[in-house]
Amino acid sequence: MFSPRRLLVAVPCLTAALAAVLTAAPAASADLVSLSACNSNTLSRYFSPWADPAYYELAPGGSFSDSSWTLAGGATLVSGGEPFAVLGSVSPNSLSLPSGASATSPSTCVDAAYPDIRFFVAGSGTVGVNVIYNGTVIPSGVVPAGGSWMPGPITVTGSAITGAENGGTAQIQIQLVGLSGNPEVSDVFIDPFHGG
Repeated sequence: MFSPRRLLVAVPCLTAALAAVLTAAPAASADLVSLSACNSNTLSRYFSPWADPAYYELAPGGSFSDSSWTLAGGATLVSGGEPFAVLGSVSPNSLSLPSGASATSPSTCVDAAYPDIRFFVAGSGTVGVNVIYNGTVIPSGVVPAGGSWMPGPITVTGSAITGAENGGTAQIQIQLVGLSGNPEVSDVFIDPFHGG
């Protein structure tokens, strides 16, 4: 039979047990996951005009000013890019990703401090965002293109998982895949502090 008195005793006991578990969890994970940045790249609030106060760094080759990304399936570098001059001048190049095409970045260091990827997108269709870690492709999100250049939504790197597995840091690659249509991508960034 239900007893209000038993409930009054049980709730505080369950609350105390849950609090003990939650308090112990951060201490245990602190030894596994590094929260400091892996490198000393320049950070800036590139997306602040779009109400995103986070600090980002440019991903390796993320401005597409050179051919450091590996292109496949019809992916090409094309003239023109985001017009907002977030890097100090209008982007001269972008990445065209027709359906089935892919582009893979050079390796970069991530840890639990590098959870987010964000870039500018234009054209039509969708871009799949993957992280490649130890040869394994980890889906991170889908970014729709909506015509003119705009920042895409934030996707995640999975760095807390990959970093925890390898002593706090890991080398990953970012892979962008044309899922539909013919989207274009400009200026790929990583947020090392997840929201600023």
